[in-house]
Amino acid sequence: MANDDKCELPEGRLRQAGVGDVPAIQKLVMFYANKRKMLPVSLSRLYEDVRDFFVYETGGEVVACAALHVVWEDLAEVRSVAVKQELRGKGIGRVLVDACNNEAKRLGLPRVFCLTYSVKFFQALGFREVDKASLPHKIWADCIDCPQFPDCSEVPMVLDLEPRLET
Repeated sequence: MANDDKCELPEGRLRQAGVGDVPAIQKLVMFYANKRKMLPVSLSRLYEDVRDFFVYETGGEVVACAALHVVWEDLAEVRSVAVKQELRGKGIGRVLVDACNNEAKRLGLPRVFCLTYSVKFFQALGFREVDKASLPHKIWADCIDCPQFPDCSEVPMVLDLEPRLET
């Protein structure tokens, strides 16, 4: 992993999440959900979706997470990207989104999207803003549970991938 001159990636490791990571993932997500910067997620939902998650840990502590949620045969969502506040801006978020994108490529998916308030972060990773109407209606199912529904100002963004087919 190459480091930017602007940030120094803290020593740690990226890995697939396990069931034991769910409480730490929820703590990270809820920190931002309480600031209305992310959708809250229940423990039961996180346990159901734990296979979607990657975590970054330093010193045995989970300090960041992100998930890749497959929506359809040609589309997945990068969601729940959360980095412990004092470690933001050090490249961990990029590492996690790259892991999600690489997993999408491995699965043969041509495109990923996100719904975000962090437009500049995702633009720096190659995502582009799109009209909400260009995304399938199925993706808006989670919006019903959001405290900001129907007045959400999250920005839909898309990244086109070059899928890598496995043999």
